[in-house]
Amino acid sequence: MNKYEYVHLVGIGGISMSAIAKVLLHNGTRVSGSDTGSGEIIDELKNMGATIYGSHDASNISGQNLVVYTAAVKDDNPELVEARKRDIETVDRATMLGWIMKDYKNAISVAGTHGKTTTTSMMTYILTEAMLDPTVMVGGELDILGGNFKMGRSDYFITESCEYCRSFLKFFPKIAIILNVEEDHLDYYRDIDDIIDAFSDFAGLVPPDGYVIIPSEDKNAVKAAENAKGKVITFGWNSGDFRPVNIEFNRYGYAEFDVCMGDKKMASIKLNVAGKHNVLNATACIAAAYAMGIDMSRAESGLNKFTGTKRRFEKKGYCNGALVIDDYAHHPTEIKTTIDSVSRLDHNKAWFIFQPHTYTRTYTLFDEFVNVLSKAENLIIADIYAAREKDTGLVSSKKLADAIDGAVYLDSFEKIEGYIRQNASEGDVILTVGAGNVVKIGENLIK
Repeated sequence: MNKYEYVHLVGIGGISMSAIAKVLLHNGTRVSGSDTGSGEIIDELKNMGATIYGSHDASNISGQNLVVYTAAVKDDNPELVEARKRDIETVDRATMLGWIMKDYKNAISVAGTHGKTTTTSMMTYILTEAMLDPTVMVGGELDILGGNFKMGRSDYFITESCEYCRSFLKFFPKIAIILNVEEDHLDYYRDIDDIIDAFSDFAGLVPPDGYVIIPSEDKNAVKAAENAKGKVITFGWNSGDFRPVNIEFNRYGYAEFDVCMGDKKMASIKLNVAGKHNVLNATACIAAAYAMGIDMSRAESGLNKFTGTKRRFEKKGYCNGALVIDDYAHHPTEIKTTIDSVSRLDHNKAWFIFQPHTYTRTYTLFDEFVNVLSKAENLIIADIYAAREKDTGLVSSKKLADAIDGAVYLDSFEKIEGYIRQNASEGDVILTVGAGNVVKIGENLIK
């Protein structure tokens, strides 16, 4: 990495790109970047010494000897075009992250269709409690980090590893945690078999002295790990090497349970985050901690101190006496989990505001969305968040709402906010759900 004295990042304000920028800045590398957005991340990078451009222009490329870009950046991006015209080396975000991982003897990659950010965050608390001082890159903001990144002083590195465009195949994990394998990103993958093949290649990256942690009851994950070179450790509800037992939930939806390896109790956990799914996430973390030789009392203590990640069933405040919660769920399985988590809370009515994320996902999983959203109470659907895509006209939020009995479609955040203010009352729960900017609705309601 030291041969790159001046690095430019296209889309530097993204949660992962900003973490890479911070690693480079800590390393003494000169950093520039472009992003059309603004906010705390951009301000922090400027304060650390990065030069930030507010647009994607060819003139931003001047003197850099490496340009990094995300999978969402197209080949006609003017900065990429200019860099290649000048014969400046260009690499994608995943390749860059893989280069950084090479410097760490104990690199931990958390993968899966769902739960990556929360599980990476849980593992961060465990490693911190074990005094291992890891370098951390996570796809959400953590109080313990004061953001999404921490530069450690050890050979431990942890990051979440996204399967989109097979990005995680450019990593170098010593320990790979695979939480689940389901259909998603069907704008890139052919079908579920194609996705399983990618996860199989990911599991194959782990060396013989490493570990692959998988859910025993997920047949796709089990298939993906069949040819793993590293030792496979399993976790599950009713089977596997590690299991949660004696599970109880309090009025806030927080679980208290024990984790057993066979018949032996390894840890007693009292979570401070809601949802049944987090019981299994925590169990996967105990399995990974065991594989790393971490004292179980330290692992237990770390999990018990974990209080959640921003935008993951995050309690934001109140409107009309109703609790406002924001959640990043954007896949049918995740939405089902969010609905289940709400059902465990003491409340009167629930107001479920959902913003679909990308046209491709909404179209290819339309029936699954209809099925799961039909179980949401007082469902309001906002317009689709396009992200990296353009509207093809094949699908819309109105079409989705029309397919669900009782669903309400409103075409602006202002209308949704007005609707909620008129209808929500004390003792209710208001949920803003989705991976886009739906969080702003809840923040405006609180104001």
